[in-house]
Amino acid sequence: MNLTNINTIKDLFARHGFSFTKPLGQNFLINPSVCPRITKAATAPSGKEGRREGLYAFEIGAGIGVLTKELAKICKKVICVEIDESLKPILAETLAGCPNVEIIWGDVLKLDLKRLFKEKFNVPAVCSSAEENEIIVCANLPYYITSPVIMRLLEERLPLKSITVMVQKEAAVRLCAPPGTRDCGAVSAAVRYYSTPKKLFDVSRGSFMPAPNVDSAVIHLDVRNAGDDVLGVPQSDEAFFFRIIRASFSQRRKQLANPLSSELGLQKEAIKNALSAIGLKPTSRAEELTLEDFAELYKIVK
Repeated sequence: MNLTNINTIKDLFARHGFSFTKPLGQNFLINPSVCPRITKAATAPSGKEGRREGLYAFEIGAGIGVLTKELAKICKKVICVEIDESLKPILAETLAGCPNVEIIWGDVLKLDLKRLFKEKFNVPAVCSSAEENEIIVCANLPYYITSPVIMRLLEERLPLKSITVMVQKEAAVRLCAPPGTRDCGAVSAAVRYYSTPKKLFDVSRGSFMPAPNVDSAVIHLDVRNAGDDVLGVPQSDEAFFFRIIRASFSQRRKQLANPLSSELGLQKEAIKNALSAIGLKPTSRAEELTLEDFAELYKIVK
C-alpha cells in the first residue's frame, strides 16, 4: 500500500470515516522521498544498513503510519504515541505487517515518559550514558507542540542517543541557532545545552496533505550524556541557570542589566559589573552572549 499516494490516502479516509481534526495540526506526508530520508538521518550515525537489533525508536504522532513503517524496517522496536484515536482502524490496516510496532494512545505531553521508556524499552528511567541504549526519537511533529515536546524530551534526561524531527522551518532555524546570534532565544540556548543541534534539510509545504501555510525542515539533535559536565553547571542547579537565560531573553532588545535586575532582584550596577568581569560590555544584550558567557555569568551571579 502506497501511503504517500493521494488517492490511496483518500480511500483510507473514506473507508474508515476519518476526518481531519484541525486543532491537532494534522498534515500527512505525500512526498515519497521524505520519510526514507528522515529515517536514514535518524539511524545513519552507526553507519550500519538494514535491520539493527539494538536500535529502538520512539515516534510522536503516527498519522497514517508512513514514517512508522520506515522506522519498523530498521529498528528492533518502534513505540509510537498518537493522540487521535479516530486513526485506530487506519493504523490497524496500514501497520498490519509491522509486528515490531506498538501504538500508545494518548498525549505525549501528559504521559509519564520515564515510566514508559522503562516498561517498553526495558531501560533505566535515567541513564548516565546514551551508549548503553540505542534509543532514538524520530517524528513529524505538529507545529503547535514543537518546543514543549523537544524541551520535555531533553529536560527529563531520557536515555536518548538522538532526536530527529520535522518542524516548521522558522522553528528549525530558531532551535538550531547558536547563542550569540540574532536568531537565538532561550529555547535555542537550552537545546544547545542538552544537545548538539543541526538543521538537515527543508521540506516544502507541497509535500503534505493538506498543505500547511509554511514550509518545514528536518533537524537532528545529538543528545549529550546525562553524566556530561556541561559548562560547569551542576545538574542540581540547572533550573537557576535557565532562569537567568529566560530572564535575559524576556526583553531581548534591552540591555541585560534591565531584565536580570528585575528577575533576580539585583542592582543593575551589579549586573553590569558581572558582565565586565567576564569580558563583556556592561551594555550587552542577550543575543550577544554565547552559552559559555551565560555559564560564566551564572557562576558570578550565583
